[in-house]
Amino acid sequence: MEMDTEKRWLITLILTFGVLLLWRAYFAPPAPPPAHPKTAAAAKPAAGAKPAAQAKAESPPRREALPVEQGNEARDIIVENDNYRVTLSTQGAVIKSWILKKFQDAQNKPLNVVNTPAFAQLGYPLSLELADAALASKLNTALYVVEPSGDDLRAPQDVTFTYSDGKVQVKKELSFGSGYQVKVKVSVFDGEHDLPLSVKWPGGVGDQSLPPAERNKYSRAFYDQGDGIKTVAEKKAKESQSIPGPLAFAGLEDLYFAGVFLPDSPQDVFRFSSQSWMPEGWKGKEPPRTLEAMLGTPQPRPLSFRLFIAPKVLDVLRAENPALEDLVNFGWFSFIAKPIFLGMRWFYDHAIHNWGWAIVILTVLINMAFFPLKLKSIRSAQAMQKISPQMKEIQNRYKQYKFNDPRRQRMNQEIMELYKKHGVNPLGGCLPMVVQLPIIYGFYEVLESSIAMRHAPWIWWIKDLSVPDHLYILPSLAIVLSFIMQKMTPMPTADPAQQRMMMIAPLAVGFIFFELAAGVTLYYFVYSAVAILQQVIVNRVAPPQNPAQATSAVGKAQNASSGTRKPATVKS
Repeated sequence: MEMDTEKRWLITLILTFGVLLLWRAYFAPPAPPPAHPKTAAAAKPAAGAKPAAQAKAESPPRREALPVEQGNEARDIIVENDNYRVTLSTQGAVIKSWILKKFQDAQNKPLNVVNTPAFAQLGYPLSLELADAALASKLNTALYVVEPSGDDLRAPQDVTFTYSDGKVQVKKELSFGSGYQVKVKVSVFDGEHDLPLSVKWPGGVGDQSLPPAERNKYSRAFYDQGDGIKTVAEKKAKESQSIPGPLAFAGLEDLYFAGVFLPDSPQDVFRFSSQSWMPEGWKGKEPPRTLEAMLGTPQPRPLSFRLFIAPKVLDVLRAENPALEDLVNFGWFSFIAKPIFLGMRWFYDHAIHNWGWAIVILTVLINMAFFPLKLKSIRSAQAMQKISPQMKEIQNRYKQYKFNDPRRQRMNQEIMELYKKHGVNPLGGCLPMVVQLPIIYGFYEVLESSIAMRHAPWIWWIKDLSVPDHLYILPSLAIVLSFIMQKMTPMPTADPAQQRMMMIAPLAVGFIFFELAAGVTLYYFVYSAVAILQQVIVNRVAPPQNPAQATSAVGKAQNASSGTRKPATVKS
């Protein structure tokens, strides 16, 4: 009888399983011999002994064998994109120059924002600071191996510097992008662990071609621990200051440029101080000073951060980190100054590509917008001028009394009754001007602080709106227009002495503009010119009354009523 396939498979499995059982029973390997008593005793841990895993964890780490990697010669590596050209050196793996290609210095040369002449005395940017000063000095002058090996590189590009003497290995990895930012990672490894380290940025940041006094005027260190930017002026940083984490960013700045550390770890520490150095051929009494900044990690680990060297342009700062936008300081009235700048920039971008004419256009528009307030001020001044002889007469009757005499209160009461009778508001001429003061101050801050004004020409002799007019033509014209405006404006007083003082005021104010940026003087010049035109219109509609005529009119009125009214007397 034939069996089907399923039965044959079943019988095969049973036989196979049976063979395995018989093999295990008759051919199993012999049992191991019993352990020797001495061996067993050795295998048992002694009383108080640590487990092997714990002993291994607490044993010192095994020193790693480091390959020797050293460069052969000191040479420069240039990395550039559309925004910058950075020169690096294989000696120390440091920065020798950092040129912002879209800007020029005070001598119209490419702008190098680092203080190259001071580096021989202060050290170079990205040089190391370690607990072992001798080791740091060695690593800052050693010859590094660089990858890639080319001398002229185009960003985006990664550049790695490596040095090892077999005992200590240093790596500096720089990643250059298309903007102003460079990613940096620095490590110092001694074969067992990473060492805590700091990188230095000596010499400040900004236009190094300016005289030291002018350069230090706006030189500051800044930092943000998450609650807004805080700044410290160079002259207040003679003692080293340490800013612990949490650290959002920190760095150095001048009026127009900034160098920013943006750490990957918020626990990194920022330090800064003012350092003196001796320029070649220096003949001054005291050597100039410059700020030095350092970013470091207190823990034994690599230091990783972004390095941002850029102009203080709102869009550029905002793109990197919105909080950096506050580096452009528009002063107390920034909520007014910033819209003024944006309005100027709109006219520059869309109407006329000249910042001087943008100032002119916006000044005219602002004066037009404030003309109703100015008209109210003029009307109030005319009303005060009209009643000033009567006020003078009241004041003369009480002039023999001291200021703190209670009878002086009656003089104030009579003057207030005079105001009320003629519908005059004594503050009517002041309030409109008070409203305009924030606008004027905001305009001043914009023109003094905005990098857009730097090296921006207007016409003819005005080649740079950010510096004073070296021919003094614009401030002289502004003074002349101020005199004309003051002469045309009705004065609220008939006192000749007070009138003379008010005429001197434009001269005193005008001399201030000899030292201010040409952009600020241009604003005041246009403001005065528009004010004169507005005053001409107002004087034609309502001519101002001559104070002498007003005095004569009051005298006639008093004479007409003298027969029916006794002269005013004051009882003591």
